[in-house]
Amino acid sequence: MSDENQPQGREPSRARALFSTADFKLLRAALASHAKTTDDPQELAQINALFHRLGNYF
Repeated sequence: MSDENQPQGREPSRARALFSTADFKLLRAALASHAKTTDDPQELAQINALFHRLGNYF
């Protein structure tokens, strides 16, 4: 939403978290499980990178 659509004098609403800490733990567990079953090196590299990035959030 652009600033032009905000009523004058009103601050934009604060962003809310999309995932909880428990969600990150669950996503990491799912990625680890999937990484054990994939044979594609490129996909495994992407999984490892995402796994690492998710770990930085909790």
